[in-house]
Amino acid sequence: MDDAAYGTRDKRGFWSPNKRIANAPIFYFPPQPAAILKWLFGVPGYLMPWNLFLFAVTLGVWFFLTPSVETMRTLTADWIALVFLRNTGLTFLLYGAFHLRLYMRRAQATSFKYNPRWLDTDRSAFLFSSQTIDNMIWTFASGVPIWTAYEVLVLWAFANGYVPWLAFAEHPLGFIALMLAIPMVREFHFYAIHRAIHWPPLYRSVHKLHHYNANPGPWSSLAMHPVEHILYFSGALIHLIIPSHPLHAIFHLHHAGLGAMVGHIGFDKIVVGEDSGLDTGAFAHYLHHRYFEVNYADGAIPLDRWFGTFHDGSPEADAAMKERRRKGAAKDSQRDG
Repeated sequence: MDDAAYGTRDKRGFWSPNKRIANAPIFYFPPQPAAILKWLFGVPGYLMPWNLFLFAVTLGVWFFLTPSVETMRTLTADWIALVFLRNTGLTFLLYGAFHLRLYMRRAQATSFKYNPRWLDTDRSAFLFSSQTIDNMIWTFASGVPIWTAYEVLVLWAFANGYVPWLAFAEHPLGFIALMLAIPMVREFHFYAIHRAIHWPPLYRSVHKLHHYNANPGPWSSLAMHPVEHILYFSGALIHLIIPSHPLHAIFHLHHAGLGAMVGHIGFDKIVVGEDSGLDTGAFAHYLHHRYFEVNYADGAIPLDRWFGTFHDGSPEADAAMKERRRKGAAKDSQRDG
């Protein structure tokens, strides 16, 4: 595939898609039923490929790699270790597969890569001066353990009947509706905690670590401070309150833990043939890493439009961002004066 047919590369080599970022059509007015159906069932769309893939992984995990309800009633090291090793293995396989293909083998070179540079190997901001090693350390030393801790807590609560259980056989429509809603719930929660950790004191002490990855790759996804991991995975606690099923909770955590990779992959398409590629939808979050103060959400819900921080990659959005920065600098100057 020729990325020049799908986007443009500026003088510095940064690639941008011709197609601008658009919010989910369920927020359009007047309603557009055809657009909604295309968004739900088309490729790329809300379900396919990524959410359906993550749900398929979750099904396999629930049926084959999750202890029985009877076992989970008691907190014991054996089943907790199983959940931890399962999450570690899934992260290593998924993140590692995309890193191997795109960044080690460089199978499609910089075609569809937003930033023409490769990952840093000699930057002092990273542990051992290596972006990849640094990212992997934060992922496995903090990210996966905290993800697992939330999962163990929620599964233990379900097993002991502390959570209202939503069974598919009794409430099939409610079961499916909640599963479909989880990515949206996740985005709303992500936006809320993301804006909070951009508050200067929290940014400097916590979130700055993640933003060292101005040019993110797959392993950048969970390269966060432990405090950010605690906040990031806390969305799963909603399943301690609302009627749901362990499958919903595991999918919720997989969407956060494994799904984070999609937004940090660094490429707009994964080329799979001469004329075909898999869309990542990563441009919105890539722009956040590049400009820091835009696109706090992932783009489906128009939260950034509503709160004035949306950037769709266009020159007009660039100009609006620079104007916001100018006004912000002027206010700071007046306050300091």
